[in-house]
Amino acid sequence: MKFRTEIIIRDAGLQISHQDKILMMGSCFVENLSSKALLSGFTVETNPFGIVYNPISIADGLSDLINNRIYSDKDLFLHRGLYHSFSHHSCFSGTDIEAVLNNINSSRTNFSNFLQQTNLLIITFGTANTYRLLSSGAIVANCHKLPAKYFKEERLTVNQITEQWNSLIKTIRVKNPQLKILFTVSPVRHWKDGAHENQINKSILLLTVNELVNTNAFCYYFPSYEIMMDDLRDYRFYAEDMIHPNSQAIDYIWDKFSPAYFDKTTLELIKEWKSIQQALNHRPFHPESDEYKRFLEKTEKRKQTFWKLKNIKEQG
Repeated sequence: MKFRTEIIIRDAGLQISHQDKILMMGSCFVENLSSKALLSGFTVETNPFGIVYNPISIADGLSDLINNRIYSDKDLFLHRGLYHSFSHHSCFSGTDIEAVLNNINSSRTNFSNFLQQTNLLIITFGTANTYRLLSSGAIVANCHKLPAKYFKEERLTVNQITEQWNSLIKTIRVKNPQLKILFTVSPVRHWKDGAHENQINKSILLLTVNELVNTNAFCYYFPSYEIMMDDLRDYRFYAEDMIHPNSQAIDYIWDKFSPAYFDKTTLELIKEWKSIQQALNHRPFHPESDEYKRFLEKTEKRKQTFWKLKNIKEQG
């Protein structure tokens, strides 16, 4: 007897290994995936603009990376004693305008360089709802708690998103022909406007991703939203706000992700890396003992072996 509808992920032909360099961008859920990937020993960089929820702002950010955009003081504004950028999350905000600009431009430079070497881009769309700044007409990535009178709230259409993303994908593939893109829709519900509005919102994102994947052979889809909504159809898998998946749900989604995209060798390397991390985090009662010194030497050799295996492709 079956008591739940388990999501079975079909083989889409995408294999991820430790030799790949992975860039992740999007909503807060991509931070969950990034943490899991880092703990599994992958080379991952995440959210050069901080957490961004809507597809247009994510695309704008990628365009800035491709074009090596330099931000200036004209791109910042002062609100409640802090300098902010409408293109960035508030984690980039600060009281010193020069420090904020330096942080923004340093991040852009580092991520622009990384994007050129990236094998896999993982994008998580969070919401189709956006805020357009009335003074410029631009869609902002973050409102930074400015009064609502400065913005017009809009819901993106499938055509709006796919048009910009298809154009962006062509540009980015010219710059980086080896790049593959894995899309997912965040399982975090957009509950602010209610259950019905959340379904419409997520439906737009799902239809958009379906269109992008069907149009571009090197694009793929991972059903994190479906896993949360159907496979984990129980509030015990949510955090206290009943909106975000809890740690158990995130672990389960990662456990679904892993066999879908990692081969046997990669799974074995993940297991080895986690074992090495546990050894490195071990705190002995007698750190001065010869036994513990031999333990450290053995662990260091295991670590070096892991990195050698991980970098075989790059050395080749």
